[in-house]
Amino acid sequence: MTRIIVILVNPFIVEIMRLLLRIFILSISCVVSAQQTTYVDFKTAKAHITFGDLLIKEVLGMVTYEFDVLNSVDSVYIDAVNFTEVKCVLDGKQIPHHYNGKQIILKRPFKKDSQHKVEITWKTSPQKTMYFVDWDRGGDNNQIWTQGQGKYTSHWLPSIDDMNEKIEFDLAISFDKDYQVIANGRLINKQINESTTTWYYDMQQPMSSYLVALAIGKYDKKVETSKSGIPLEMYYYPQDSLKFEPTYRYTKRMFDFLEEEIGVTYPWQNYKQIPVKDFLYAGMENTSTTIFSDTYVIDSISFIDKNYVNVNAHELAHQWFGNLVTETSGTHHWLQEGFATYYALLAEKDIFGEDHYYWLLYQYVQELIAQEKAGGGTSLLDPNSSSTTFYRKGALVLHILRERVGDKAFKLAVKNYLEKHQFKNVETKDFIIEVEKASGQNLNDFVEVWLENKIFDSEKALSSLQKSRFIQEYLRIDCKEEESKCLDYLSSMASEEAKIKVISEISNRIKKEHFDSTLRIRQAIARSLSKIPLELKLEYESLLDDQSYITVETALYNLWNNFPEDRHAYLMKTKHLQGFNDKNIRTLWLTLALVTEDFEPDNKRDYFEELSQYTDPSYHFEIRQNAFQYLTLLNACNAACKENLEQATKHPVWQFSKMAKDLLKDQ
Repeated sequence: MTRIIVILVNPFIVEIMRLLLRIFILSISCVVSAQQTTYVDFKTAKAHITFGDLLIKEVLGMVTYEFDVLNSVDSVYIDAVNFTEVKCVLDGKQIPHHYNGKQIILKRPFKKDSQHKVEITWKTSPQKTMYFVDWDRGGDNNQIWTQGQGKYTSHWLPSIDDMNEKIEFDLAISFDKDYQVIANGRLINKQINESTTTWYYDMQQPMSSYLVALAIGKYDKKVETSKSGIPLEMYYYPQDSLKFEPTYRYTKRMFDFLEEEIGVTYPWQNYKQIPVKDFLYAGMENTSTTIFSDTYVIDSISFIDKNYVNVNAHELAHQWFGNLVTETSGTHHWLQEGFATYYALLAEKDIFGEDHYYWLLYQYVQELIAQEKAGGGTSLLDPNSSSTTFYRKGALVLHILRERVGDKAFKLAVKNYLEKHQFKNVETKDFIIEVEKASGQNLNDFVEVWLENKIFDSEKALSSLQKSRFIQEYLRIDCKEEESKCLDYLSSMASEEAKIKVISEISNRIKKEHFDSTLRIRQAIARSLSKIPLELKLEYESLLDDQSYITVETALYNLWNNFPEDRHAYLMKTKHLQGFNDKNIRTLWLTLALVTEDFEPDNKRDYFEELSQYTDPSYHFEIRQNAFQYLTLLNACNAACKENLEQATKHPVWQFSKMAKDLLKDQ
């Protein structure tokens, strides 16, 4: 007789068991998360990415990781945030796994010195890190792009969030064949299918997962080759071919300069740059694949006031400082941002001269002094420091350190530091050790004053900068102390910066002859003279012809405001100007046209509709921002405008979404 045992299970106990199991799984992930790099070394990743319904941001794929077990451990995890489907095959066998919504946990004994291969297939609709632009609106500028730093690649690709784990990633991406697909590494193959193309990108060296990137859109490209033979691929929208040169001006020169200045060969197979719409930042230094905001896609007129040069150099410098050597934690974040900022300054110094270099350092000092006065001063080794500290103070500290130890020792130390720790993670002490070795100096006092102390020594910083005659001259000029001499400076050989300083201090004494000057000085006059004397009217009107969108925008408003009788003439003269990519002149013009009495009354409805149209999500967020602000000033944000404003509160660029929320409060 077979005994049948019937077990009556208390549902309350079942729920407790489920809860304990979830806690157990979470505890595994927490323990392993803190220690995994001690036990496991992920070596390679080969991923194939495909896309499902683009309206719901559907991403599918398969990734194969190979990893070595350094010390015996009972579980291994891979980060994967909010995935809807996950399957795992370990060493050729499908296995059960735990997934807690954040991590895939492989629970089994892994023995020391063993090698394994895990294959993961997944589906997800990422809410962060991968952005789908305009797919719900049609048009020709639909894009997909990624931003892993600070957001984590694990939102769309099972990966390792810990930046101390470096992996060689090879990506294959299948997408509509009418689009370009760009990713890290070298394109080694394109498989053209019936309606899609599969792009195969190969990396040869490891990197942290946050640097994995892809961009999809409709692009053309031009390629130059560096002195060392590295292909420099520069992408642009087909309609922006005339903007290519001013946008990428000096790219090859800066690349060649940085290779020579740093003393270490560029560590990746090629270097690609891709502009995208509504990017979260100015640019992001993904390994070999910088993605940057298309607000920097400019024409020649824009170049004097707003160009890509500094961002270009900064993201390029990160290919060594951040990508080749990577911080172990946020405590050492200045090793990435401070170094990238400093070497971007050196690249600009090579192009624009030493005075430009010292002027930017002086601006950094002023920002740091302002931060200190506001009570925001922090140590360079504080992981919660501001970007002003990490970027500006970090660059300034490197300038002062180089002065102390000398060019030869500084450059040798940087070279040794990069070569010794290449493809690894670093702390501040790793760099300081190399500088001490190269210079023969003990830097304890330097570390204490400039790295560890939260108080910014502005006196020492300014003293360092005053080794520049240019800075000496600038600081010497003080119109409050030498009022009688100030006008003389405007006709002297003083620098543009010194003359601009004078103009800001004695704008009420500007004369006709002072308009006969450079674009930047004329721009300073435009900004300083908000109340225009009648005797300077003609000269001020000439500013509307300047090759500067900032000057024209400023002059248009001030003239319109000062001389009501000539408003029609000013509007007719500037009617067809657009300005920067954010349409700064056009949106101002539309606003002035709407409120100018009797100006083209039959066209006012069209002008209002155009201004309102710029609030639509199909436009760049900077254009929308201008339109929202002007319509709010006019008290004319209608239902469609308010609907677009509501949509803007969910925009990924936080500054723009915050502005939208603030404006909605006032509606």
